[in-house]
Amino acid sequence: MGYMLEIQDLHKTFNIGTINEKVALDGVNLQLNEGDFVTIIGGNGAGKSTTLNAIAGTWPVDRGKILIDGKDITRLSEHKRAAYLGRVFQDPMIGTAATMGIEENMAIAARRGERRSLRWGISKAQREAFRKKLVELNLGLEDRMGSKVGLLSGGQRQAITLLMAALKKPKLLLLDEHTAALDPKTAAKVLEISDKIIAENGLTAMMVTHNMKDAIAHGNRLIMMHEGRVIYDVSGEEKKKLHVSDLLAKFEEASGGEFANDRMMLAK
Repeated sequence: MGYMLEIQDLHKTFNIGTINEKVALDGVNLQLNEGDFVTIIGGNGAGKSTTLNAIAGTWPVDRGKILIDGKDITRLSEHKRAAYLGRVFQDPMIGTAATMGIEENMAIAARRGERRSLRWGISKAQREAFRKKLVELNLGLEDRMGSKVGLLSGGQRQAITLLMAALKKPKLLLLDEHTAALDPKTAAKVLEISDKIIAENGLTAMMVTHNMKDAIAHGNRLIMMHEGRVIYDVSGEEKKKLHVSDLLAKFEEASGGEFANDRMMLAK
């Protein structure tokens, strides 16, 4: 059986040959089976978001290969890769069109990758399907389908962005610290919605987080990155038994204890 995502020996260095040269990815190897939901943790500059950006094609990698469902996408443009990917960013403003209604935003997401036609309206059946999905969020948004997305709270926007990202059942869903800008209660709600959407659609997903508790509580697999490499990979029952103290110990072991100032400490 092939992998849904395969990363082979991925390297990326920024600002080569300058005083600011930074090795961001240093030979990353990773395989995800279909239906894997992987949480990714690590300190600042560990390569977590850089890995997601490499998959999304934000910039070209220096060396290595990225395959999605057996297809080599390493040289594909960001635009062409979008057909395979769903993505939710840290900033709730990204991913939705603020001046358009909830319904219109969802309609655009539903048409991703389709050719424009004269029938560009929203059918009754579509409207009903969108409404059903909004009801499931349990945020009361089904009665506000005409509301401009820019008027919604950050949590509501992230919930809608998640729905939109999953509408076309992408091969891979990338969640890049998508709850970091939200208050704890809202973050917990958005994570619950994320779990539900991933499970119901049978999606393969990667979630970058600074919160170790969330990394343990969500997904079936956890990886820790440090200095552009995967240093720890745990799944199944072993992952379920993890405690934050175990992750701290792993991190200290890898980094020689330079942990005290890291933002990840805040997430205990």
